[in-house]
Amino acid sequence: MANISTNWEVKSPLFQDTGGADLFLSGVYFTGLLILTRNDFGHPTLQLQDCYSQVSHAHVSFSGELSVLYNSFAEPMEKPILKNLNEMLCPIITGEVEALNANLSMLEVLTKMDNYTLLDFSLLNAPEITENNIDLDLKGVFYPLENLADPPFPSVPFVLPERSDSMLYIGISEYFFKSASFAYFTAGAFNVTLSTKEISSHLVQNSQGVGNVLSRIAEIYILSQPFMIRIMATAPPVINLLPGNFTLDIPASIVILTQPENSTVETIVSMDFVASTSVGLVILGQRLICSLSLNRFRLTLPKSSRSNIEVLRFENILSFIIHFGILPLANAKLQQGFPLPNPHKISFVNSDIEVLEHFLLISTDLRYETSLKQQPSFHGWEGLNLISGQWSGNSAP
Repeated sequence: MANISTNWEVKSPLFQDTGGADLFLSGVYFTGLLILTRNDFGHPTLQLQDCYSQVSHAHVSFSGELSVLYNSFAEPMEKPILKNLNEMLCPIITGEVEALNANLSMLEVLTKMDNYTLLDFSLLNAPEITENNIDLDLKGVFYPLENLADPPFPSVPFVLPERSDSMLYIGISEYFFKSASFAYFTAGAFNVTLSTKEISSHLVQNSQGVGNVLSRIAEIYILSQPFMIRIMATAPPVINLLPGNFTLDIPASIVILTQPENSTVETIVSMDFVASTSVGLVILGQRLICSLSLNRFRLTLPKSSRSNIEVLRFENILSFIIHFGILPLANAKLQQGFPLPNPHKISFVNSDIEVLEHFLLISTDLRYETSLKQQPSFHGWEGLNLISGQWSGNSAP
């Protein structure tokens, strides 16, 4: 049943009148099959099939000084109104679905993260809707800016555990982080050159009183003149997700350079090392924030250098430099975090993160904020208003 009301006013040299009109519709019936799927570009899209609508009865009623006169014409008007409504309802609904699809096609499923990478959040498969859940299978792959080829390693499918205590479950595969590692390595993001001044500053800032002592030790042994440290990843950092344990091993080379006054840059020593770190995780706002802490540091000196420089001495000093100088720089960069899929004006509450075998599981409730001034987690998806249900994501095939 539906009721449409309006007011009207007539002004003419012969007479003036005001009043209202009501249109009562009953026996309103609509059926149709609305399918949520994806297009070739990974955008969600809607399909309306087998649309049928019918309005069985219409009644027009006028009010006003001349309502008796107007109502005498009401009954003949009802049949044409019914005919037009029954012919127009399905085209109107179809037009609204097409307008919504036009908006969905504008979603940016490929988002520039920074000056190094893009993140692809396109749909891999059509959303699966059941009686209790909505499952979205998102790609979640990083690419270097200049190369959209998939990473040269396979993904490992995973299945979210059967749970129902939270409103939303997000699975983030090991493949997601490995693709980020590969993309940033390929783009050269893991190469850094630091001067004596920069290293000393970070040592003092990040190691409290110990920093002054470490800086002095470094100066006595190897930093007696202005120098630079150049650190270059030799391979993509190795990601491992095991129950309760998220580790990142960074294979790299370190070159210590000096430039005596009025001379060219000289290499003091070149070494390879592996820094093994643990990854801490926290959700801030709508982003997953990672932080690194050093577990082990293994240094390898060339054979030709071992007679002149003690490996242990360099290992200790460079371990301090990485722990108090390099990692704080890396953690500052990691504070931008990874965007989590969420609609506009929806915030995460009561969130929890678990590290499981080969994937992370984020469990969270959702809260609708009418005045929330957040940015969408990734561009374009703010238009999706899926408040209830569960989302799951698998790695790319």
